[in-house]
Amino acid sequence: MSEDTFMGAPRDKIDWAPTIDYTKCNYCMECVKFCPHQVYEVREAEEKRLIVKNPNNCVVFCRACGKTCGPDALSFPNKNETTKKIKEIRKEMEQSE
Repeated sequence: MSEDTFMGAPRDKIDWAPTIDYTKCNYCMECVKFCPHQVYEVREAEEKRLIVKNPNNCVVFCRACGKTCGPDALSFPNKNETTKKIKEIRKEMEQSE
């Protein structure tokens, strides 16, 4: 992903990335195949074979990869809370100018 900002806030300050529930993940790897942003990494030799390697590559508010996996294997932050946080970040940036 090439965007450094989202809605006027630095992307690296926005908490938006999937969380993997390893008790529900069956390692189908459909999320890896689906996501074009290299958010995930597969590590064959480790117990947790799927990790979120590049969380800032995840497109803010996108949850499409979660629909490719088993029920609730992937979860995302609350959209309303994230929107609120983005507005707070922008306000802080304006005040520091």
